[in-house]
Amino acid sequence: MKLHDVIVIGAGPVGSQVAYHLAGEGHEVVVLEQKPRVGGAVCCTGIISQECVRVFSIADHVILRQENSAKLFSPSGRLLRLRRPGTQACIVDRAALDSAMAHRSQNKGTDYVLDSSVRDIEVGDKRVRVGVTFQGERLNFEARAVVIASGFGSRLTSGLGLGKISYFLMGAQAEVDTSRLDEVEVYLGQEVAPGFFAWLVPTSPHKALVGLALRHSSGSYLKKLMSFLRAHGKIVSDQAKIYFRGIPLKPLPRTYSKRLIVVGDAAGQVKPTTGGGIYYGLLCADMAARTLHRALESDDLSAKSLSNYEREWKVKLNRELRVDYLARKFYERLSNRQIDKIFDTIKSKGIAETILKMEDLSFDWHGEVLLRVLKHKAVSRVLEAMKMPFLSSLVKY
Repeated sequence: MKLHDVIVIGAGPVGSQVAYHLAGEGHEVVVLEQKPRVGGAVCCTGIISQECVRVFSIADHVILRQENSAKLFSPSGRLLRLRRPGTQACIVDRAALDSAMAHRSQNKGTDYVLDSSVRDIEVGDKRVRVGVTFQGERLNFEARAVVIASGFGSRLTSGLGLGKISYFLMGAQAEVDTSRLDEVEVYLGQEVAPGFFAWLVPTSPHKALVGLALRHSSGSYLKKLMSFLRAHGKIVSDQAKIYFRGIPLKPLPRTYSKRLIVVGDAAGQVKPTTGGGIYYGLLCADMAARTLHRALESDDLSAKSLSNYEREWKVKLNRELRVDYLARKFYERLSNRQIDKIFDTIKSKGIAETILKMEDLSFDWHGEVLLRVLKHKAVSRVLEAMKMPFLSSLVKY
């Protein structure tokens, strides 16, 4: 049986990014993907920043649209329009992105084995065995190390003693026909998406993605939203296939062990404010690849050696994830009236315009922006009257 250097489980952007770097360093890498092809249907809106496009050289052909504005609707229907000069975000074809990144990795020498569902992982002293069901057959793959990049909800991490992610949402999304939609729309409110938000994102002149994420009943809420949007002429029909995906909002308790690293959604490296995971996942993929390359070169794949990966990604992301998480928990407890009050204060005091003019404003790093809004004199007066849990913990940052 061939001994690979690294087995990567999952052929999404994150898994392919890890494989791309390791194969580029000359390591023998195989990617196992349970779907029959890379780039199948996935419940992902595909909104990434211009920074992400630049840093990771995202191919032009996978970008559907560029955006520099969005409309936010409060629970009572009030409108707040956010706009900045220049491209702020890109909407990518997620299936095409998966395919492009896999192709880039293959060009470096990575092997891809599709339609292969991982049954179990056995970590030994000198190698890792990965049991797979491939086209109805039971096969084993062996490697010096394994990377789990299989997305949220994998049973593999808990089975390996790394814990599990208990705080998550279930995203629901559908592609719909639209006759007039020229920018991203975001809907707030307990009736629309309690504790989170809903979105309507144009992808082409007559197509859009509509979705939301909730703790429970996301499909029912999405159907209700589509009926509302059709009644208001935003979409042509409220009949569309709904796709679902779990969205982790807290990191996995531990993202490494002997001969093993977990990265991306499987590790909970996701923005708690929006549920977006592509950019953070790719950042962590690079860190994982660097750590593994050093470990492979020194032939030290111990837990202590691979712990450098978790230390590195936490230095980069931990504060941001913590602030965003506290902001999420705070928002979940707001009533429609309280959301409207904050919304009106931000709009009437010109706070949104002030924030948008900040040179360091980033699509990917929400924590600092959230703190500046919450600490604004006008907003803080409103929040003090609410006496909400998590607020004091949040503003101390």
